[in-house]
Amino acid sequence: MRCHGCGAPFTGERVGVRDVCGRCAAYLHCCRNCDFYAPGLNNDCREPMAERVADKLQGNFCDHFRPGTAAASPARDDAGAARSKLDALFKKDR
Repeated sequence: MRCHGCGAPFTGERVGVRDVCGRCAAYLHCCRNCDFYAPGLNNDCREPMAERVADKLQGNFCDHFRPGTAAASPARDDAGAARSKLDALFKKDR
């Protein structure tokens, strides 16, 4: 598993509920690091029995948490990236 915030690998045996990344201090036991995390699905989760978690970046007590197996990419500013693409599309100079 890799940290959703910075991409640092987690080599521990088990992810504790309040464990944080040693590099960026992001919570590790959170939706963004879970194998069930699927943006766009109901509650952004592939596990139908999981309770809704409002903040996907905060640590939580979800019983269905399973460390992600896919290589997570660090979080990025999607709004900034979208704005840059729009500006480039319409050749808007700032």
